[in-house]
Order: sequence, then C-alpha cells, then structure tokens
Amino acid sequence: MARRKAADSAAITGSSGTSASKVPDSTANKSDFVNADLLEKVKANLILTHSADDTLLCSFITAAVSYAESYQHLGEGAYANSPMPPTTEQAVIMLASHFYESRDGSTAGYFGDNVQAGQQVWNAVNMLLRLNRNWKV
Repeated sequence: MARRKAADSAAITGSSGTSASKVPDSTANKSDFVNADLLEKVKANLILTHSADDTLLCSFITAAVSYAESYQHLGEGAYANSPMPPTTEQAVIMLASHFYESRDGSTAGYFGDNVQAGQQVWNAVNMLLRLNRNWKV
C-alpha cells in the first residue's frame, strides 16, 4: 500500500509547478498531462475516494478532452495551452464518467435500466460542447 501511495504521489507532478497527472504512455498524445483538478472533479462526480483507477480515469479524461477539441473544431492539444470553458469542462467530466461507468460494454453504466441513457449522455455532452464550438462555414 505504501508503494502504491508513493507511485500515486510521484505521478501527480507538473513541469510548471502545477499539479498534473501523467497519462500512461500507451494513450499519450501531444498533451500527456491531465490536470489534477479535473481528475479530482471526475472522481467526485463518480463518488470515487480511492486512487486505484486514476490511470484509467486519466486515459478516459484524455479521450474526452480529445473528443471535445475535435467536436469544437479546435486543434489537438488546444486545452493543454488555454483554459477550458466551464461548459466544456462539465462535458469532459460527464463523458469521462460515462466512459468509466460503461467500460463493461453496457450502454449506460449506472442507469442501465434505461435504454436511452447512453444516448442521453451523448446528447447532453454535445449540447454543452456546442456552446463553445468554433463554427465553420
């Protein structure tokens, strides 16, 4: 357990003095660091108090941020260099949480009794992302 805590605390470092959690090399892209504050917000949304799944959550957050950048017509790594609007941050939190809850292949995780729940998550995420979308003609 002490070894795990040491590994977790070593993983949460940032090159500019800010806390960030390193994404595993297998999922790394131009923005290899996930903001520790965003990780904590996703964990709070999921009501997770352990750190056993932090690496997995970081990969889901990276995927959600990548989706947000693509959906909003921004360049890859746009949110690595600029602040994320609150509506986009909420969409990323929701999407990363959905990925975590649905990692078994189900459509909706906790709300699996509602066949539309998975689609409702995507509709809500896309609606939030539209608010800060770079519209192109």
